[in-house]
Amino acid sequence: MTIRHERDENLKGVPLEDIMERYTKSIKDIDPDWHAFADSDIEGLRRAQHRFIGAGGSGKFDDPSFIPASHFTLSVMFIPPGQGGSAHSHEVEEVFFVLQGVMTFFLEDEDGRRISKRLGKWECISCPAGVLHGFVNEGVEPAYLQTLIGTGRPGPVGFSDARIFEMEQAKLAAQAAGSATKAMDVPAE
Repeated sequence: MTIRHERDENLKGVPLEDIMERYTKSIKDIDPDWHAFADSDIEGLRRAQHRFIGAGGSGKFDDPSFIPASHFTLSVMFIPPGQGGSAHSHEVEEVFFVLQGVMTFFLEDEDGRRISKRLGKWECISCPAGVLHGFVNEGVEPAYLQTLIGTGRPGPVGFSDARIFEMEQAKLAAQAAGSATKAMDVPAE
């Protein structure tokens, strides 16, 4: 048999059983992260992220529980009725695919003009890089969204609200400081 593409360097020589174990994930094994984003603790913006591939926009790159990401991230968000995500942008495209429920998505320009579209199960929206977007569950049932971001390690979420963006920067700095502290605590071999 001929394999026409080389494995990534970090997977060369790794047994298939190990690859299958590391690159498979079930939602039942993922703890929902209700504090994934700087705005997640604000009423009206509460949602939980289930990270499958990569950290998504959470910035929690040191979390060993998700499948390693190379070129994109994939997560599922749980959004209770009346909750959503505030206006933000990314340096790459972000795709939302409605798995369950009904969501209202919006796009916004630099003048604050907003347009909205309601999407239901099996519908999606792709938000291009640099375009402000967000969403709200205006339905009566909880919603689940599959979310993909077009890079394995997204930069900081570009919240349009300055206060939330500052909270995001502080959250990421604290995570980075915690990672540095953890690295110093690792005993030398």
